[in-house]
Amino acid sequence: MSRILVVDDDPALVRALSINLRARSYEVETAATGAAGLMVAAKYPPDVVILDLGLPDMDGCVVISGLRGWTQAPILVLSARESQAAKVAALDAGADDYVVKPFGMDELLARLRAALRRATPNQDEPAVVTDDFTVDLAAKRVVTSAGEIKLTATEWHLLEVLVRHNGRTVQHRKLLEEVWGANYAEQTNYLRVYIAALRRKLEVDPAHPRYVLTATGLGYRFESGARA
Repeated sequence: MSRILVVDDDPALVRALSINLRARSYEVETAATGAAGLMVAAKYPPDVVILDLGLPDMDGCVVISGLRGWTQAPILVLSARESQAAKVAALDAGADDYVVKPFGMDELLARLRAALRRATPNQDEPAVVTDDFTVDLAAKRVVTSAGEIKLTATEWHLLEVLVRHNGRTVQHRKLLEEVWGANYAEQTNYLRVYIAALRRKLEVDPAHPRYVLTATGLGYRFESGARA
């Protein structure tokens, strides 16, 4: 049973989410403030966090940063903020998806299922080795000789799509649809934010990337340069 943490100060929305989630056999924890959400998450580590940005005690992006200090559980943001800047700020802080209020319950549940699928390892997957790190597709992690490189769930999903097309360009639209869904097919700013984040974490020199490459006007390409 997957545990879902809902952090939102709207009692009616929390009640509706709780009823729908429990009806689908999810275990549900709730919190009405950012501080309470962080405490509940520490006590009962969630598999997915559903988080409102407009909390009474702190901005939701602060909560995201607090969670990202110790957990890679997917974070789905719910917010009435529709601006591109708000979406980019939340995603850059470590959120994995962004849903604007009001929203359809079926859409939210579909996004939740997708987040859980992306976070579930497949033990039959291979590993891709580079000179500087190994992408373990089964364990869903990136490791170096010094230890693991921490990626958010969305960073991982983006890297996974690129790695599965090793040596081939993946078009902007395909990347956006694979990682964020069909509704985000034109949001190329999401890609810029996350590609930059991946390069900061993976590349020896992010300004001159060796592994995560730009195909100008087309998309991005992963080059493992793996040795035989």
